[in-house]
Amino acid sequence: MAGGVREVLTLQLGHFAGFVGAHWWNQQDAALGPRTEGDSSPGELCPDVLYRAGRTLHGQETYTPRLILMDLKGSLNSLKEEGGLYKDRQLEAAVAWQGKLTTHREEEYPKNPNLQDLLSAEGVLNTDGVWRTKPILNGKENSIRVWSDFLRVHLHPRSICVIQKYNHDGETGRLEAFGQGEGILKEPRYLEELEDRLHFYVEECDYLQVAMWQCRCWGDTGLRLQSALLTSLQGFQILCDLHDGFSGVGAKTAELLQDEYSGRGVITWGLLPAPYSLGEPQKNIYRLLNTAFGLVHLTGYSSFVCPLSLGGHLGLRPKPPVSFPDLHYDASLPFHCSAILATALDTVTAPFRLRSSMVPMAHLADLLSFSGRKVVTAEAVIPFPLDPGQSLPDILGQLGGTTPWTPLSACGDSAGSRCFAQSVVLRGIDSTSHTSKLNPGTPLPSALHACASGEEVLALYLQQQHPRVLSSSHLLLTPCRVAPPYPHLFSSFSHKGLALDGTPKGAAVQSIPVFGALRSSSSLYRTLGDLAEELSRLDLRRWASFMDAGVERDDMEELLQDLHSLAQCYQEGNSLSN
Repeated sequence: MAGGVREVLTLQLGHFAGFVGAHWWNQQDAALGPRTEGDSSPGELCPDVLYRAGRTLHGQETYTPRLILMDLKGSLNSLKEEGGLYKDRQLEAAVAWQGKLTTHREEEYPKNPNLQDLLSAEGVLNTDGVWRTKPILNGKENSIRVWSDFLRVHLHPRSICVIQKYNHDGETGRLEAFGQGEGILKEPRYLEELEDRLHFYVEECDYLQVAMWQCRCWGDTGLRLQSALLTSLQGFQILCDLHDGFSGVGAKTAELLQDEYSGRGVITWGLLPAPYSLGEPQKNIYRLLNTAFGLVHLTGYSSFVCPLSLGGHLGLRPKPPVSFPDLHYDASLPFHCSAILATALDTVTAPFRLRSSMVPMAHLADLLSFSGRKVVTAEAVIPFPLDPGQSLPDILGQLGGTTPWTPLSACGDSAGSRCFAQSVVLRGIDSTSHTSKLNPGTPLPSALHACASGEEVLALYLQQQHPRVLSSSHLLLTPCRVAPPYPHLFSSFSHKGLALDGTPKGAAVQSIPVFGALRSSSSLYRTLGDLAEELSRLDLRRWASFMDAGVERDDMEELLQDLHSLAQCYQEGNSLSN
């Protein structure tokens, strides 16, 4: 793109990361399509940041995610590892080899019976003005076994990398421990495959810049040319499972990125499915250890790390999953949980995907992670409750200091905690609702109603809620797309995402307004400290199998020290905080 686009390369590591990623890419794909009636979005988000243009061997133009995805054997179901968009490798082999050809086929997994419904059930606008669709999955969300069952986006042949050494299903051969994950990228086969894919995507972002200047040398005046190979890649975002061995894969991947591409932003989203059962002690202890090792190692190589989960706690003490006032989901279904997390992710990443006034990943990281605070939390209001006829000052004034933020980082409620820095995005509010609709001369209910623009309204509101806090805020017209195959989680919203009472039966929500935030908060002092405390009470002799996977006792002691040091960065009254 000749330096005009600041590209981002996405890496998805793990099966739950695949679930979140499938929803994420479906939402990006929906945003590429025709806009719904009455949608005034001007295209504020630049899809070229995440997508790459290409061409098949037949000359067909393609537009695919700039993505590297790693998962285990048996995780793809009917999806081919090379994808289905480009020319079939078997046909290429037949053309190259003129002799006798014998083909051996593995039995294909049966396609998910709902797949065609997912791809075709877009809904229609009825004569009564209601956007309707048939029940997309007919209540059969439990039939979705893997993320490829609902992925509607074509992938490039270099996107999917299957780790054949471990199995997705079954009781044996599972990738369960951090040390196993680290070991994968110590094997030349997998390391070289990852490096090859990284070079392929990164080198596409390189461009040649030719500089011309006037030079005076030895009495000779003339023009001189010099060329330099530059890159427009702004960085990498990693979606990584924290609860299993992929936490080790993520740590080694982040280390590789820092070594090979220093100076580029590396933002890591550490993903944890919810809930978990007390009846599985080994699985829960492994989850605790993997999460702790993953967090500490990833913070060492990432610009910042943000845990994402609908669970209430990172440690062993189970808490109920989080709730949303206007959203109904089944916490036991990864299909539901991942959709909600993808919606939050699509919102909080908007600053580094803007078409104009982009905030580069590195700048966003500098805002949030100063003074060693390399872990941040995410919160969201999904959907943002804007009633028809209300203005943004009206709804924010009504909320006052009780914004219904839902925590999305399994770090508990941040209410009452000190916020050190924040990046906030409010999207999907029509421009006609940005400022007060009161008639001239009407007494103003609040200072928010005196603001001349929606951006001023949002900035003033954040200043009132968090005075003297370093804040970045963005107000976008573009809503978040929740068209099929997004699950039907909204019961009282119109197809444009506005809150309605008595919504007609069968109404389908196509897009919603979302309020999302990334924060550096003192709540992490307690969260990280509690995590270290739980780890210190473990009897490692009982979990020798975890240690045998590649973790030494000295590694455990270093982990506890690093967790305590990281927690101290968030303590109120700490000299770093001041």
